[in-house]
Amino acid sequence: MFDVITIGSATIDFFVKTNFPFVPWDTPLKQAIAIPFGEKFSARDSLITTGGNAVNTATTFRRQGLKTATVIKIGRDIPGEMIQSRLHLEGVENKFIIRDNSIDTSRSVLLLQNGERSIITYQGAGASLSITDLKFNEYASKWWYVSLAGDSYKLFPFIAKKAKEMGVKLAINPTAKHLRDGKSQLIANLKYVDFLVLNEGEAALLAGISFTNGTEVFRKIDKLAPGIVAITGGDKGSMISDGKNIYKTGIFRGKKALDRTGAGDAYGAGFVAGLIHTKEKCERLNFDSEKIKYAVRLATANAASVVQKIGAAENALSRKDFNNTAKYQKLKIDIQKI
Repeated sequence: MFDVITIGSATIDFFVKTNFPFVPWDTPLKQAIAIPFGEKFSARDSLITTGGNAVNTATTFRRQGLKTATVIKIGRDIPGEMIQSRLHLEGVENKFIIRDNSIDTSRSVLLLQNGERSIITYQGAGASLSITDLKFNEYASKWWYVSLAGDSYKLFPFIAKKAKEMGVKLAINPTAKHLRDGKSQLIANLKYVDFLVLNEGEAALLAGISFTNGTEVFRKIDKLAPGIVAITGGDKGSMISDGKNIYKTGIFRGKKALDRTGAGDAYGAGFVAGLIHTKEKCERLNFDSEKIKYAVRLATANAASVVQKIGAAENALSRKDFNNTAKYQKLKIDIQKI
């Protein structure tokens, strides 16, 4: 039996540091990178590495000393071989990987500039996971960690019910597409979920109200999801509900973040790793607050570490690094009754 199996996407990420001018644009950051068409430019730096939710989280779980496997779909191409090789080096079990002759491995180009990034994505094989690819009877594990790219979000009801049947604890980080196009099926199956992680925008979308009142958002989501709910807020830290209490914490301040890619995966995987390490049973309204605080600290520390290096999981923490770093044990966590 595995400690955790990750189910979701795998990509090859091409990071390119750029130095282009900005122009006004109708986006949340109100600007866009201006790249003259038909010209050739030099990059300041570049990196090729692995990405995708399932690969990123598997890397954290393995570095935390957990027996880990991943269920991903890749093409029969060089990027697919690179992903397999990286997982092998990390010690992640590869036997559940699906290789498809008809579609290329997913890949992304990330343009990095001034601490932010723009992403060009080819969804490819990673978003084409189907029910015929899954062999549930082989996926014996304590936990499944799920984040489904593209239209593969439609698999979630099958995965959730199978987790319940097999006695597997279930964590999910739904994608934006899942929340937009599959919100009703997500809500219908949250009753099977032991850990749900969202950012503030995703939480507001799921709850159907603005995040200006975080406690009310939690009240609404707690009615849908009986497990632990974590909502991340970037530099503001995170809030976690166990159905009775809300835990609030900030972030570890340090060096300026080099790349925020993978921070959410690092947080979610770190939290679940903490629950596994502490042997939290995840029984509705009977959670151990000390175990949750350990998970919060590990999640926050792992996210802080990952953003200090370019690449979605390059700087994921080992269990030794977390336990032997004094500042990680001192994160202030405020608790209030809901």
